[in-house]
Formats: sequence, C-alpha cells, structure tokens
Amino acid sequence: MNENLKPNKAEKEFLSLAYNSFYDIFDEVMADSFWKKHKYYRFSRIKDGFAVYAELLNYEPIKWIIEHLQKARPPMEAEIGSELFRFIRNVVNHFPFFNTWDEVWIKKSIINWNKDGQSIDKFLKKYSGQNIVKYRFWEAKKKEMTYLSINFPQRYQDDKIYLKEILSEKEGVKFSFILMKQIMDTQVEK
Repeated sequence: MNENLKPNKAEKEFLSLAYNSFYDIFDEVMADSFWKKHKYYRFSRIKDGFAVYAELLNYEPIKWIIEHLQKARPPMEAEIGSELFRFIRNVVNHFPFFNTWDEVWIKKSIINWNKDGQSIDKFLKKYSGQNIVKYRFWEAKKKEMTYLSINFPQRYQDDKIYLKEILSEKEGVKFSFILMKQIMDTQVEK
C-alpha cells in the first residue's frame, strides 16, 4: 500500500474530527442567534474555531492550497488565510487572560516575556505598518454584503495592540470563518 497517499489512515481520523468540529462551529458562528449570546461564550467558540483551523494548516494539502492562493488570488489572501489566522489562534491561546474578543490585547514586552522571536513576535515584525486590507463577503441566506477592514498595527513597540482593532469581532470573525471554510472545502469530495 502506498504510504504517500493523502489522506492516510491517521490523517482521515484527524481530519474527520477537525472538519466536523469546525463545520459545527462555523454553522453556529454564522447564525444571527450566536451574536446574541454572552460575549464569553462567543469568545470560547471563536477560539475553538481558530484552534481547529490552525491545526488543519499543518495538513500538507492545505499548505498546497495556501501556496496556490499566493499566486492566484488577490494580494494578502493567502497570508490572511494562514499567517493572520494562526497569529490570532496563538494570541488567544498563549495569552488566556481575557474573556471576550474586545478585551484581548498584547504588547511587545508581554509577547517576548520569555523569549524573543516566537511566532507572534515574528508576525508583528513582518506585518506592522502594512496597509489596511479591505474585504467584503456575501451572506446568501440574508442576501447581504458585509464590508470590513483588516488593520495591521501601525507599529510594534510596547503599546497595547488590541485584537478588535486588527479584526472586528462580528464582521471580522464571520469573514475569517468563511475564508477558513473555503480553504478547507478544497479538500472535501462532493
């Protein structure tokens, strides 16, 4: 049997759990009722969605899709679909001091409290000062177009950087989950 076939048995087990979990969270996040729930509950589910997706970024065929996006899609889409989403996952998981999206902040001294050059530090060094990236997404069920901006920090010093200033909770998270799902769907047989 060819061990190089994708997905192999272990990957199938993992992918089944990851995809089912993400799709459940996706359906929940996209529902209007989700945004009426308590901020802490929303934050917990959003964190779970980013965590599952970040794990899926390790799957080789997903990496191929990200590489394809760099060549075939609008500027920054691949970086947002990989590096930004992994950054968000890392921030909310490595700094579990906050209970809601709007409370989350980081700064250089906190990020590097133990060691410089880790993933969050690298991301901010690379993307601080980048231009605003504007997106829109269509919600077919609601027949509604939503516009949003991704605002990279203008500088990376020891000022507080709020997650909500990079990406808004409702519109930003919905956009993120839509893009994550589109990337993940490339690996699903219809």
